Amino acid sequence: MRTRDLEYHVDGKRYVGAYAVGEARRGRRPGVLVAPEGGGLTDHTKSLARRLAEAGYAAFAMDYYGDGQPLADLDQVMGRLGPWMADPAGIRAIAAAALGVLAGEPEADPSRLAAIGYCFGGTTVLELARSGADLKAIVGFHSGLATARPDDAKNVRAKVLVCIGADDPIIPPDQRLAFEKEMNAGKVDWRMNLYGGAAHSFTNPGVDALNRPGFAYHQPSDRRSWAAMTDLFEEALGNP
Repeated sequence: MRTRDLEYHVDGKRYVGAYAVGEARRGRRPGVLVAPEGGGLTDHTKSLARRLAEAGYAAFAMDYYGDGQPLADLDQVMGRLGPWMADPAGIRAIAAAALGVLAGEPEADPSRLAAIGYCFGGTTVLELARSGADLKAIVGFHSGLATARPDDAKNVRAKVLVCIGADDPIIPPDQRLAFEKEMNAGKVDWRMNLYGGAAHSFTNPGVDALNRPGFAYHQPSDRRSWAAMTDLFEEALGNP
């Protein structure tokens, strides 16, 4: 496997993401943009890109905050995410720039692109889809579903999957219902998997150490949601 950092720029600011691709085969393959949890690009996110590369994809884990540096302080994270939630134009622009970098890599097939995201990363890739990005598939894991621009669902070109924990206090039933109405109004090809016994961040083995109420790793849902993503990729992207 080959990994390297890739730069992109938005409004004069430098962002650095992590690219991973397997070297066992030649030629182009589907590309997958990976959007991290709200804290930004961490080793965990980079490991997800490597896992996708091992499965045959060209994967690029994006950076939110600049220079590839994550944020550890929760208050600082929330202060950065708040404006993007109020107006998604900024995070859409950052995600679009990262997608452009991935599409330009020689191993990535620009006609077969997908994006996945975790927590706020799921929000990010959904906003990227709402912007009309040329994507074949979107997958959000314990992703925030709300948006300030629900009418933009009409621009979604991708097949959409969101994987949500039934016990997630961050994504309550009313938010799930609003998302269902939004997707249907936009005539999106969408699906939602709801996992019993799963709370927020159910895919992240390191989340238990934070001791946050409503946040917990749940191995069965982690495994099942990854399998659901793989199934959608086979449908939307073909074989890697």
